Amino acid sequence: MTQEREVLDWATFGTASRELAGCVSDDGYRPDLILAIARGGLFIAGALGYALRVKNLHVMNVEFYTGIDERLDMPVMLPPVPQVVDLAGARVLIADDVADTGATLKLVHDFCGDHVAEVRCAVLYEKPHTSVQCEYVWKHTDRWINFPWSAD
Repeated sequence: MTQEREVLDWATFGTASRELAGCVSDDGYRPDLILAIARGGLFIAGALGYALRVKNLHVMNVEFYTGIDERLDMPVMLPPVPQVVDLAGARVLIADDVADTGATLKLVHDFCGDHVAEVRCAVLYEKPHTSVQCEYVWKHTDRWINFPWSAD
């Protein structure tokens, strides 16, 4: 028996992006920059950048998942890694597609550390077992998610 999946198509992604941006805006948070977690966070970071009128986008390459329900023991930052000086004193919005275990978001959040003025997280999906509670979440699910940009 196959596990039921959450399926996100491009049209729904557009709606989700605008609604997620609305949550950030309605909360009064005005990020100076958006930090995308590649690869899944690239699409939502771009959409949030347009919706929130934030032109300063950075990318953090992190490898964790290697397949469906297959992952490394710990997430690993891959080069090029953003320079801390580029983040210094900024209000940062970390963007990713899903908060699953929370390990990737924690790694990136910890990287920002005391270098930034403030850091918050925005994700399309949050799983119930995540170790990181994001400030902005479009939808909660316990299913595997098929994103329109992924091959699985």
